[in-house]
Amino acid sequence: MPVYRPGSVRPRRLSLAGLLLAALTLTFVAPASAAPVRGSAHMGMGVVAHDGRGGTPAGTRATQTEGVDVSSHQGDVDWPALWSGGVRWAYAKATEGTYYTNPYFAHQYNGSYTVGMIRGAYHFATPDTTDGTTQADYFVDHGGGWSKDGRTLPGALDIEWNPYGDSCYGKTPSAMVTWIRDFLDRYRARTGRDAVLYTATSWWTACTGGYDGFAATTPLWIARYASAVGTLPAGWSTYTMWQYTSTGPTVGDHDRFNGALDRVVALANG
Repeated sequence: MPVYRPGSVRPRRLSLAGLLLAALTLTFVAPASAAPVRGSAHMGMGVVAHDGRGGTPAGTRATQTEGVDVSSHQGDVDWPALWSGGVRWAYAKATEGTYYTNPYFAHQYNGSYTVGMIRGAYHFATPDTTDGTTQADYFVDHGGGWSKDGRTLPGALDIEWNPYGDSCYGKTPSAMVTWIRDFLDRYRARTGRDAVLYTATSWWTACTGGYDGFAATTPLWIARYASAVGTLPAGWSTYTMWQYTSTGPTVGDHDRFNGALDRVVALANG
């Protein structure tokens, strides 16, 4: 059996192997943060990072009606607790892009209805994956429809910061406006209703160039975590709904409807 003495080849090979192993270990260290999984996006996901968080609005239940929005990250929701806390309307995420449906949608959509709430469905837009017409069809075909029963709100388009990449989905302002128009037009053609549009003023200004052409027919759902709603996107002089916090009771995301319960019913009836 050969004996390996200092200066022989084998120790040098072991040393080189050790250095290579150390280099590979450093190379494959997990990144500090990874992009979220497709399908995991939800309303207000980027609000705190881009717009920050302020206070919460003063109690104005006489003229505003409490609501919530939920998605798969809330899972099974305690709807009776929310009802007892004064929540009277809710939106549940139905779809994202043309590749995702919320596995909790039926529980959330039907559960809110069962306790007496007026409810609706929303779609998280991904304008970089497919066009607006195609995504509107996908939404309507997977829970985003509407019926005039006094308990179903028109579908909502959640258009905000891209959690998976470029904030404006790689689109120019004019291309973004076209995408949104295509979605809204197709939703109207399929359901007979104008969809609600959820967004944040800062995103709208940056990604649509402050476009003001949707306000006449499109109810605005504004995202701002503060004690006041602040400046609205171009074209809108008032809002219909306001997502004011992501740290509210039971589900986190809480909203105010700009009107008493009879106005929520009126929106449901069209």
